[in-house]
Amino acid sequence: MTFKKIRFVTDSTCDIPLELAEKWGIGIVPAFVNYDGSSYADDGVELVREDFYRRLPEMTDTPTTAAPPPGLSEKVIRETFEGADHLIILTAPAALSGIYNSMRLGASSLPAECVTLMDSGTVTMALGWQVLIGAEVAAETGDVETVIGAINRVRGHERLYAGLATMEFLRRSGRVSWALAGIGALLQIKPMLEVRDSAVLPLGRVRTFGKVVQELIRLTREQAPLDRLAILHTNNPEGAEDLKQQLSDVAPADTWIINVTTVIGTHTGPGALGIACVNKGWRT
Repeated sequence: MTFKKIRFVTDSTCDIPLELAEKWGIGIVPAFVNYDGSSYADDGVELVREDFYRRLPEMTDTPTTAAPPPGLSEKVIRETFEGADHLIILTAPAALSGIYNSMRLGASSLPAECVTLMDSGTVTMALGWQVLIGAEVAAETGDVETVIGAINRVRGHERLYAGLATMEFLRRSGRVSWALAGIGALLQIKPMLEVRDSAVLPLGRVRTFGKVVQELIRLTREQAPLDRLAILHTNNPEGAEDLKQQLSDVAPADTWIINVTTVIGTHTGPGALGIACVNKGWRT
């Protein structure tokens, strides 16, 4: 078996911390958020997450999100591929975003045998874990098929759950009906969601945010023993830290707390909490 230098490209919905992206040489193509007549790259520079979420409730025009142009995807893909033998591209679900197609077009000028394009079926750190574990396995084995197999096993052993502080931003984005959003606002319902297999699935609705936290704890414990865990939030660092502490008996030592990408947070709104975890069973 010939050892290959395998590199990775993904999109900014992955939420991979910058230090880990730099460590593994991961290319990240930013998606975009559009508001006030301008388009901003979701790269942590043009859009600072904390500032955006503070401003979001007062915005009179509802922000929209957009996939990167194929030319930008091609630029990042080519830069990341330089000096490598094979490139694996992992993206947000094609069923939920145009990012996959942008990456497909961006990679079209590279030799087909040197590129593997994969729809991750998920977002935020559930996508991020597929990329990071793939990069670790690539460094250990240098074998493309082994890496693809590991990524697929991770996908089968990971979960992404979220609880929202309000239904208002789902309503604004058109993800739920006006009637349902109105009832939710009236009753102060907090929706629980799961992203799996390229779909956003309702897990139910609870009446208080305290119950959101308890549901997230219950769902996370069901996935133990955990190999990886990220605590997700949209400008709710105190809630995220509290959730991490309550999961301390099952949380891996290197559990991350992530303020979620604005491309996702535009639809969930500020104050949300979530978890992205991988069960240790992916290793077998």
